[in-house]
Amino acid sequence: MLGLPVALAGCASSARGPIVHEYVIDARYMSMYAAMPDDKFPVPAVDLRRVDSQFWRQEVAYATAEPPGTVIVDTPNRFLYLVQPGGMAIRYGVGVGREEALQFKGTARIGRKAAWPRWTPTANMIRREPDRYGPYRSGIEGGLNNPLGARALYLYRNGRDTYFRIHGTLEPYTIGTNVSSGCIRLMNQDIIDLYERVPTGARVVVLQ
Repeated sequence: MLGLPVALAGCASSARGPIVHEYVIDARYMSMYAAMPDDKFPVPAVDLRRVDSQFWRQEVAYATAEPPGTVIVDTPNRFLYLVQPGGMAIRYGVGVGREEALQFKGTARIGRKAAWPRWTPTANMIRREPDRYGPYRSGIEGGLNNPLGARALYLYRNGRDTYFRIHGTLEPYTIGTNVSSGCIRLMNQDIIDLYERVPTGARVVVLQ
């Protein structure tokens, strides 16, 4: 790991909400996760005290046989790696859906990319939580209330949509955890960064 992102000064948790870490946060991370008012929809800043620092974006040593430019999703450990030259990778923290994200493994390609994508809940989501997802069965346009967040990468295999997505989130404090629904979610600042770095057609490897 190239430098520690914070000085840890202890932590506290509450049974009523997410853990709040009492970090002294490096200024570069404050800048990295600052508000993005110039995007199509203004992206709010992330309260990094609510996200474990291991899940903040950082460059790390990473040994893999995959070539630079490959996206590797390490589902069990809640990390996504973008392989770089010289045995390095950019590592992002992710949140993992309890069902959808655990049903996919192996290789795929990014078949398309979308900024502020439209979202429609799956039939399984509606069946599992009809009160929560039923009202949105016709879909939601992109925006700050859309569960796919600021960007989405759509994974295809053999030219066909796998319905597996790497996307943003409205709930950055869920990064590093299993969440009720969805595929692989990143903080909006991170999915925007990844979106800019990887082209359509990039190779993706999902580990389970």
